[in-house]
Amino acid sequence: MPGGRKTTRLRAIVLGRTKLAEQDLILTLLAEDGSQVRAVAKGARKPGGHLASRSELFCETDFLLAHGRSLAIVSEANLTCAHEALRGDLARVSAASAIAEAARLTCYEDMSDPFLYPICSRALTACEQAADQAHLDIVVAAYAFKVLSHAGWRPELASCIACGDAAVSYFSTMAGGLLCASCAKDVEAATELSASEVQWLRALIMSTFDALLVADVNAELAALMVSLAHSWCAVHLDARLRAFEFMLSV
Repeated sequence: MPGGRKTTRLRAIVLGRTKLAEQDLILTLLAEDGSQVRAVAKGARKPGGHLASRSELFCETDFLLAHGRSLAIVSEANLTCAHEALRGDLARVSAASAIAEAARLTCYEDMSDPFLYPICSRALTACEQAADQAHLDIVVAAYAFKVLSHAGWRPELASCIACGDAAVSYFSTMAGGLLCASCAKDVEAATELSASEVQWLRALIMSTFDALLVADVNAELAALMVSLAHSWCAVHLDARLRAFEFMLSV
């Protein structure tokens, strides 16, 4: 349109919402190319407004954005995947919120990364598919370790990070991965792990979500894995992860 604003079509996942004025929202989006985009959705808080249901957290939506002075403006929105099975279920919403929080902290404006959108979309779907709390915990832990490993914060899980010994039985976020019993004595707050827990830690990065969803896992082990994932994210992203904290408290 001559003299009008330049517009862009963008498929994105809604990762965050911030209130603006009485009826508007600022949306934090994970774009399909893996970059972070922030856009104003005018009237998105208005009950029955056409943007209200299309700008909910975790929605995958095709947006038409008009370029503004500082933030883009949502002109149109067409829902492609609402992740409806997450709605109304506290455990699933809590898990999805932890995923969105980690996603928000690992994507950046004007920096594309085609890995980020599909893994976030798959993790949200996995939260819908998880049979119980243990599998929800495993999905969140796997997503966190996978995404941070991709970003360059991959824990050393093959051998002791200090001496290279293959006989490992401790994990330390501060040290950067697994430790043998001898080296762990010199590391504060290292967590002792059984052989099966070490194998699970490795599986979180190496296994697909499909495999993890059907794996035999008990609640205690799953809770440990998500706790380790929370610690790993908090230290290496240098951020307080409130959604993770809430999930761990539920």
